[in-house]
Amino acid sequence: MDRLAAEDMLLFVNAAITATGQREFRGDAAGQRLSLDFLHEYMAVNYRDLYAAALALDVNDHNAALIALRLLTTAGDASDGQRRVEGRLIAARLRALPPQRVYRLFRDLRRARVNNRRTRALIRDWLAARPDSALDAVKYRAGVKVALRHAHLAPARDELGPFLFAPFSRPRYATPLLETWRRAHYEKAAVYELPYTVAEGFAARHRIGRTAFLERIAPRLTRLERLRLQGAARRDGVDAVVADLGGMPLTRLAGYVLSLPVADRAARRAELTSALRAAARRACGPDAGRWGRVAAVLDDSFSASGSAQKRRRPLAVALACHHLLEALAGEYVALWTSGRTDALLVRPYGMTPLGDRVLDALEHEPQRLVVVSDGWDNAPPGLAAEVLRVWRTRLDPDRRVSAVHLNPVYDADAFTARRLAPEVPTVGVRRAEDVPALVRFARLAEGTTGLAELRAHLAGRVDRLLEER
Repeated sequence: MDRLAAEDMLLFVNAAITATGQREFRGDAAGQRLSLDFLHEYMAVNYRDLYAAALALDVNDHNAALIALRLLTTAGDASDGQRRVEGRLIAARLRALPPQRVYRLFRDLRRARVNNRRTRALIRDWLAARPDSALDAVKYRAGVKVALRHAHLAPARDELGPFLFAPFSRPRYATPLLETWRRAHYEKAAVYELPYTVAEGFAARHRIGRTAFLERIAPRLTRLERLRLQGAARRDGVDAVVADLGGMPLTRLAGYVLSLPVADRAARRAELTSALRAAARRACGPDAGRWGRVAAVLDDSFSASGSAQKRRRPLAVALACHHLLEALAGEYVALWTSGRTDALLVRPYGMTPLGDRVLDALEHEPQRLVVVSDGWDNAPPGLAAEVLRVWRTRLDPDRRVSAVHLNPVYDADAFTARRLAPEVPTVGVRRAEDVPALVRFARLAEGTTGLAELRAHLAGRVDRLLEER
């Protein structure tokens, strides 16, 4: 039974890292949501302690919110001790979530009519910890109203009540941002003093041209907004929106690089390569250069193009992993499935000859073998699994070489990230920045781990999360 529990937990964690309820290259959104809903229900009913502890792991924001929602809606099934631990875990994880995701969770709790004392306390404490209640009231107006009503709370500032529920009942506001929002209904100049996401709606209301709007709002854009808007701004002839690539998260930066035309990437080679390598060094931290000889097999086949909702996401993860592994390794060789050698110019194309590339990687006699792929080996089908089986059972039965398969894609039919071979652990990956932790977690997924070791790992992560709080 312990072995079964460990396997179930590992399967769930892989799903919670990769699945987002959106369409994948080979699967639709409805199937993924149905598959995820089953997994969450199964884990919450059978392994509630382990299910709650998953909040301390690298599960993505979508699944973290689903776990919090299910724990709160099924509070009656938990003991007093479980509820206390769950409350602390949920509170700690909520602070790490984007605010719009948290406000969506509060809306879902209201729809589910979950309004017990613990839920109200969580909402109260989260709102009280927000750094700028006026900014939240302007950017997430509907969400703040739902949260206050559901938890029966008074607004943090005297002016927020009238602003949220009767915004034009006052001729002016003392809080500068609230007053700017009021003036923006009548003055075009006030639009450019608001956050971009709010100002965009007012620009449409005042029929301000896109080019003029982007030029004047540029100083107020956040770093991520600049990154997202830079391509569109250039097409509109706006040079004021320039993305600052320094300090950008590695995987997000890789996605931005892949969004550029190949010609632009080639023209900006020095700038983009330097930014990617700097982001990789920040991500690997003290582990830089300590992984010895690393061989990576990286999937840039056509399926790496992802879907309309997750455009080029699998390829972005592979590109980010490439730069991270390069920074972690003492010696490094990268083998793309397409045969390309220029990582900056990769694009999703062709079949997936994983078996051939794994053979090529093993010829380099690495200390670590890392495969980043969706697991669909089709040129020829099954060759990678057979290569890895023979290698593990005949050539390296003592496991002198560490091997792991990182899969950025959720397979709804398998309820987890698709595996390459039973002999090599597969772990889901959402961000390349999580790879060092995921590789350590892969040891728990190799099929030899018992529940006690898994519980010890989870307990350590839980303690770390609660200490950070």
